[in-house]
Amino acid sequence: MVKGNKSLFSRQRNRNQAIQAALGVVITSGLILSSYLLLRRFNLLPSQMDLPQLSLINWDEPNAAVWALAYQAPAQRRSQLQSLAQSRKSADMLRARYLLAVDYLAEGQPKAALAQLEGLERDYTLLAPQILWYQAKAHELLGDRPKAQQLHQAIVKNYPGNPLIVEALLQLNQIDPAYGDQAIAKFPAQPRTRELINQRLAAKPKDMQLLLLLATYYPDSKQTNEIRDRLVKEHSEHLSLEHWEMLANSYWEAGQYNQAADAYAKLPRTPLHLYRYARGKQLANRNPEAKSGYLELVSAFPDAQESAIAMRRLSGLTSAQIALSYLDIVINKFPQEAPAALATKVDILEEQQDSAAATKARQILLSKYPKSQVAAGVQWRTAQRLALRGNTVEAWAIAQAITQNNPDSEYAPEAAFWIGKWAKQMGRNQEAETSFRYVIKNYPESYYAWRSAVFLGWDVGDFTNIWQRQPALQLPKTRAVLPAGSPLVKELYRLGEYQLAWQVWRSQLKDPNKLSVAEQFTDGLLRQGIGDNLNGINQIWTLSSRENEEKKQWQQLRQQPMYWHGLFPFPFKEEIFKNSQALQLNPLLVMSLIRQESRFETQIVSSAGAIGLMQVMPETGKSVANSLKMAEFDLKNYQDNIRIGTWYLDANHRTYEGHTMLAVASYNAGAGNVASWLDRFGLEDVDTFVERIPFRETKDYVKSVMGNYWNYLRLYNPDLATKINQLHTP
Repeated sequence: MVKGNKSLFSRQRNRNQAIQAALGVVITSGLILSSYLLLRRFNLLPSQMDLPQLSLINWDEPNAAVWALAYQAPAQRRSQLQSLAQSRKSADMLRARYLLAVDYLAEGQPKAALAQLEGLERDYTLLAPQILWYQAKAHELLGDRPKAQQLHQAIVKNYPGNPLIVEALLQLNQIDPAYGDQAIAKFPAQPRTRELINQRLAAKPKDMQLLLLLATYYPDSKQTNEIRDRLVKEHSEHLSLEHWEMLANSYWEAGQYNQAADAYAKLPRTPLHLYRYARGKQLANRNPEAKSGYLELVSAFPDAQESAIAMRRLSGLTSAQIALSYLDIVINKFPQEAPAALATKVDILEEQQDSAAATKARQILLSKYPKSQVAAGVQWRTAQRLALRGNTVEAWAIAQAITQNNPDSEYAPEAAFWIGKWAKQMGRNQEAETSFRYVIKNYPESYYAWRSAVFLGWDVGDFTNIWQRQPALQLPKTRAVLPAGSPLVKELYRLGEYQLAWQVWRSQLKDPNKLSVAEQFTDGLLRQGIGDNLNGINQIWTLSSRENEEKKQWQQLRQQPMYWHGLFPFPFKEEIFKNSQALQLNPLLVMSLIRQESRFETQIVSSAGAIGLMQVMPETGKSVANSLKMAEFDLKNYQDNIRIGTWYLDANHRTYEGHTMLAVASYNAGAGNVASWLDRFGLEDVDTFVERIPFRETKDYVKSVMGNYWNYLRLYNPDLATKINQLHTP
């Protein structure tokens, strides 16, 4: 017996050693399939064991069939999803079953959903908690609440760290508040948890911890403005320095500068805290307090970079003589701020009519800091003045210097375009064409790239014929792969489960106030997914303010199509196209105007009272609704707003005989102002007219709307995209 047992033990040990040897090879190679084949070769697996199908699934297939289907409406994708769901086991098959179940549940077909969901969690492990949740939802629809509760408890027990369990915790909270405590403790940043916090706050309105949770984890919520104020008013003496810093930064980001300043005053005296106190007071029009704060900063930290900015700010709060002395300190001591200080000095000296000193300061700026943004601005304003006086030759020469010395400045696209236009006026047609091509190649996203394309004779439409064009469009067929976020976030986003992706994303963010470039871009796309279009687009747009190494990351990101698609998305596409086509109005023009007016925010109301997507004034809405025979309308309803807004934009075009520049300017500033400008400036040269519009807001508005139009066209019209790409071909 003993001998036999030893023999058995030896055989088992040898078997184990063989398994370890085989696995050693496998771990080195990292191939699951190799693992299986090696174990089979050594007869180390039971003969009846089948090859695990999941191990062969390619989850990273970039062109998986299901991604295109996830972009489609349920009715469009139904038959193809059903076909994939019945195919052999693969990532496409599992995702197809999941999407079918989602569609069936949305249509109130729980039995059909359960047929797709049954056992799916075992193979589609990444979404297992959500699959079980959908199973529970199906059972609830069938009236089997005990089964649903059992599944909720299984979700919580088996996936304790997964943010997707919050829904189950909230359901179980109705039975036992301990489950709600767990949601708040483990997932305070999960957007669904906020609803529970608000419920508890309603029962205990003075609970400081609940208020702090809302202020900390939901700083950009509209509700949080009131929450922050309540914390300061009701719990000021109990707030820690950490709390005050959170409140100060949160107020600052929300644009509540006076409250931010008061919160920064509670913090230790650092250059940043003192600067933000003073700047906050200045932005709140409390200049005496601002001046006092700037002076304290300069006195306490004379060598800090914030002090240089403070001295520049002080120049607007003191007498000219004192301002000049501060500016001279900045010019001599802080090279980074010197260009801006010199420009301010020029303005002050010109106001004092000291032209010699102003000229000298300007010369120092242009000779010592020729590559600065400020120098480019000074040069461009000089060129514009010369051009208005008819001295296009000298203006042309200055514009040339801007494109050479400051190619990355905000003035370079405009200068490069006018180089071409002035060259054309001087009969230098070849130089003009070269300049226009340069603008499109180097500044393809700019308004001036569109104007250049017009002068090159490209078929992109001009102010006089864009109105009723119907451009051919080719939209993306799949969602982008997010550059940041966990595999779970990325999977949910590509499946079109935007709310779930957003919930997981917010739960997993370490610090929403300190996002990397990739994280901020991802945050922008996810916000757009849940309909927060204004903040979503702005998150992407403000990436341009990053500096140093992060600026390089932004520049790399903007080379990718998904960056531009994020900046120029297509919300409300069906409604916009339907109403535009009914009026024979260019749908991209409507899309471009909405992007500028509201960033696709349906509930937005301007300070003047304009409402909704197309920022329609109530009186205008009422008048147009009468013309359209709409008995009832709501300007915050996107369908009503688009119908009324497109009619009004079309009517503006008819007023100006299809001239889009005048129609768009009138949409912003009103017909009376446009008539006045036409009387003053005439319309011999439309580009000159745009530059001479005296309302800065309207001038920028016209350029922005038409720049939006150009970007939608260059991104989604395949012929134009090809033409632009050819400029980069040697």
